[in-house]
Amino acid sequence: MSMAAPISFREQVAPILMDNCISCHGPKRAEGGYRVDSFERMMKAGDSEAVPVTAAKADESELLRRLVTDDEAERMPLEGEPIPDPQVAVVKQWIAEGAKYDAENPQAALATIIPAPTHPDPPEVYPNAMPITAIAFRPDGSQVLASGYHELTVWDAASGKLVNRWKNVGQRTHAIQFSPDGKWLAVGGGSPGRQGEVRLFEADTGTLVRVMGTTTDVVQDIAFHPAGDRLAVAGADSVVRILEVATGKEILAITSHSDWVFALAWNQDGSQLVSASRDKTAKVFDAKTGELLITYAGHGAPVKGVAFHPDGKEVFSAGSDKKIHRWKVADGKKSADVTTFGGEAYKLTAVGPFMFCGSEDKSIRQFQRADHKQVRAFTGHSDWVFANAYHDATKRLAAGGFNGEVKIWNTEDGQEVVSLVAAPGLQTAKSE
Repeated sequence: MSMAAPISFREQVAPILMDNCISCHGPKRAEGGYRVDSFERMMKAGDSEAVPVTAAKADESELLRRLVTDDEAERMPLEGEPIPDPQVAVVKQWIAEGAKYDAENPQAALATIIPAPTHPDPPEVYPNAMPITAIAFRPDGSQVLASGYHELTVWDAASGKLVNRWKNVGQRTHAIQFSPDGKWLAVGGGSPGRQGEVRLFEADTGTLVRVMGTTTDVVQDIAFHPAGDRLAVAGADSVVRILEVATGKEILAITSHSDWVFALAWNQDGSQLVSASRDKTAKVFDAKTGELLITYAGHGAPVKGVAFHPDGKEVFSAGSDKKIHRWKVADGKKSADVTTFGGEAYKLTAVGPFMFCGSEDKSIRQFQRADHKQVRAFTGHSDWVFANAYHDATKRLAAGGFNGEVKIWNTEDGQEVVSLVAAPGLQTAKSE
């Protein structure tokens, strides 16, 4: 008779903690002074000084007692459904077996040690449209990729017809970017409040290469270095990370922000990185050392988008104050108000000589980057415009709205050429 395999902390216990405990006992919120976001922290007592885990003695472990007690004021998760008995049995058996740690670094965040999941398939037919929080053109401009539920939907840029569904991505996608050489596709997102990740795919085949940049909250933005060898990642855990594309290894973690980081952009030579945050600031960093070079707090509101001026000496930033600001990297002083929208301004897209920004006012505007003069305003969306992408060779602009609508315009004459709802089965794509 074969013996049952021992319980794995990495594969079995850590996911239970991530699903049920980390929202109240994590880096952002530590009820009772107790945290479970790493093995090392989980083993340390909180304010009660009760020993959380006593190896080989499950009945003396406060962690287990809190999971099984009938006292609703003490049972974890507080004010939530009890953890199912099979999962409690896993925790109990792990403790009884000696509470062993089977990953490399006991200080590592749980999100980084859990094996990457194979995400569930998206619905065959969408019952409702999903907000379009990320959009991108293929390098040749032939297709547009849009965020979906556990997928990217792929649409023909000329006809608006659905051509593919790219599965095995996180619940929500907030960033889609092709590498400068077109070889890789990086997708940033995750499950809000639980886990964030970046998935790197082969751009031609859709083969998953690796999952990297895992974190305790959803990834909000990603940006390939101009050389293509590094990837900057912005997270709702307030951290900016720089990853090595070839290995997924974290090169740098920048912890200067105190709230969600919404957006990132490199300067032209990749020596500097600018970030936008819910903490009402935009910051410029030395991309090699992570040193903070300047903080801009002129919005007085969350900052949603950033882009460098072509000369690298100034930055554009967009925010909840309904404005795009232009300011100097040298001293952080504002040099101009670029424009005012009728609602929040979201992510900035800078490609070639142009910059684009969508807004809560249902419009998207095009500017010349050199002198920030407005070229054109694109209207027709019936809801907030969250995401946008521009393909310079074909002069096409794509934008996605809160109601799931995607529109493509010809930027040379401002005419809308495609309109579709990026929700397979909900409504047939149409072109105009």
